[in-house]
Amino acid sequence: MQFELIAQARTLQGTGASRRLRRAGTVPGIVYGGEAAPVAIETNHNDLLLKLKKEAFHASIINIVIDGKKEQVLLRDFQTHAYKPLVLHIDFQRVDATHELHIKVPLHFINEEVAPGVKLNGGLVNHVLTEVDVHCLAKDLPEFIEVDLAALKVGDSIHLSQLKLPNGVKLVAHTSDDVVVGIVGKGGASEAAEGEAAAE
Repeated sequence: MQFELIAQARTLQGTGASRRLRRAGTVPGIVYGGEAAPVAIETNHNDLLLKLKKEAFHASIINIVIDGKKEQVLLRDFQTHAYKPLVLHIDFQRVDATHELHIKVPLHFINEEVAPGVKLNGGLVNHVLTEVDVHCLAKDLPEFIEVDLAALKVGDSIHLSQLKLPNGVKLVAHTSDDVVVGIVGKGGASEAAEGEAAAE
């Protein structure tokens, strides 16, 4: 999915200036990274809020147009109001086509309802992770990584090392091969574990 964000460079900075921008319906932000100097920007609040509600916006290359000049960036951070639907500040990092990105990518779980552990045994899917840290070049960045549960029985799980990653995408090194998702029996423990306990 391609996202485009229109922004303007802002010259006035500081708390007072930021407050005036927010009252005017714009969000202060910054674009940094790469060879160029950081640029303070402002962008339309409502347009930005709608985009932030889309999962893909958080793990996609974004075309940001600052005063008519287009750059490719990644969303790096944003601050929101404690209880109002207001974006207070946003940070973007420039993308260099020749350098690997380090970014969190969401996981999409498929075939949960047809997994034998759910369909035949009434087990419950336990999502341990919902996103993973990856590194890849900008051109290889996936919007999400699919995790297929079609073969899982009660007591089965999928670990990080078993994820099917798109070409050019690698997991950031983890100290352990963490569980991503599993199917547990309705009591919370796997039937296999219960069987072992009974045998003992």
